Amino acid sequence: MRHLIDFGDLTREEWERLYARTSEIIDAPEQFIDACRGRVSCNLFYEPSTRTNFSFQTAMMRLGGSVFGFADPSSSSVSKGESIKDTVKMVSNYADVVVMRTPWEGSAKAASLYSNVPVVNAGDGGHMHPTQTMADLTTITRLRGGVDGLCVGLCGDLKNGRTVHSLIKALAKFNDIKFFLISPRELAVPDYMRVFMREHQMWFTEVTGLEAVIPQLDVLYMTRIQKERFVDPLEYERNKGIYVLTRRKLERARPDMLVMHPLPRVDEITVDVDDDPRAVYFQQARYGMFARMALLEHLALQPRDEHPAPVEIGTRPICRNPRCITQTEHYLPPLVKRIGGVDCCGFCDAALC
Repeated sequence: MRHLIDFGDLTREEWERLYARTSEIIDAPEQFIDACRGRVSCNLFYEPSTRTNFSFQTAMMRLGGSVFGFADPSSSSVSKGESIKDTVKMVSNYADVVVMRTPWEGSAKAASLYSNVPVVNAGDGGHMHPTQTMADLTTITRLRGGVDGLCVGLCGDLKNGRTVHSLIKALAKFNDIKFFLISPRELAVPDYMRVFMREHQMWFTEVTGLEAVIPQLDVLYMTRIQKERFVDPLEYERNKGIYVLTRRKLERARPDMLVMHPLPRVDEITVDVDDDPRAVYFQQARYGMFARMALLEHLALQPRDEHPAPVEIGTRPICRNPRCITQTEHYLPPLVKRIGGVDCCGFCDAALC
């Protein structure tokens, strides 16, 4: 593994090795305080973040390394119009690994084409968030003993929920997973995720109601309705607060069901749920730090690629997704990949037809 852009790029065996290392770190963190001594991480956060930014910083420091970067692009030359390519070319001169979050789908893939060091996708718009998935799988495995055979409910904004998309791709590597996709119709999973699930013969059903399916679930993964992803404010107003998990609703759930959430929450889980032993979202965030420690140890110790392969220069975007990185960075090459027999953008996965 050179970069972590999409969890779907990992094999199950690669994940299991990372999980084994994560477990070692959880059980004896003091043994890893010098694992990355002398190594440097650059964190480029073009979007606000609490857990992901802080946990990546803490992860590197707990490994004995150091961190630089920005949490506000207006404090950098990005505010002067510097491209993703030039920013990444510069910081990869100084760092051993680049951690990147942006509002543009496919941006981490774009960065990986030009970086001399590994790039980690810390969230690219509404597309993917693979290290949150590492936190999710670590939580499920530690608390339930395994992942195979689970019935998982994904609830909320499944259209823009990058954590949901990454988790679906990850669970495709396990056996006998069943999905209940719980959302309003206008916030259902994107077409490219449906194509992916069918291609991998995953069992799923799409529903609009939470209470009817909650008794069947082993894991309930709540997500917020993401105001920042809506172009039409009226659409957000129609959907905000549509799903709220309360103690009363949990009375119908299994006693060993896990209630998970990538956070932040707004109003989709009431605060009285926090004290229920099935609510594990704060523990989930802590496990995310340990999972990121395992990832950074693996990536930051890799040798630099001093002579990366030349990248084709693009002239115009072939993708029509308005949130794709190719809409603003026109020099990017016209990458195409096949998903379920359909030609899709190699950056954001949107269908090209």
